[in-house]
Amino acid sequence: MKKLLTLLALGMSLTVGVAHAADAAAAPSAQQSKMKTCNMEAKDKKGDERKMFMKECLSAKPAAEAATGTPQQNKMKTCNADAKTKALKGDERKAFMKECLSNK
Repeated sequence: MKKLLTLLALGMSLTVGVAHAADAAAAPSAQQSKMKTCNMEAKDKKGDERKMFMKECLSAKPAAEAATGTPQQNKMKTCNADAKTKALKGDERKAFMKECLSNK
């Protein structure tokens, strides 16, 4: 009876593990998709040329983020523009920037 229960528990754990692995393999991550795209684009390159291309391709930011910047960068631009229009200098500018950047 103990052997039967042990085998049953082992079988259940293997079934759950295989099902989880299948789910993980079904949905490629963004990095995996990027790697696939870069590999397809680099198929005619060899050696150092391929290494350099892959390095640049994989480290490149998405076009939307590169064009508009990150949300923090956009916030910084807005706060800088506001400080400039108010003609703030020195400690006043520091205080304004601190408050502006901490607002959500």
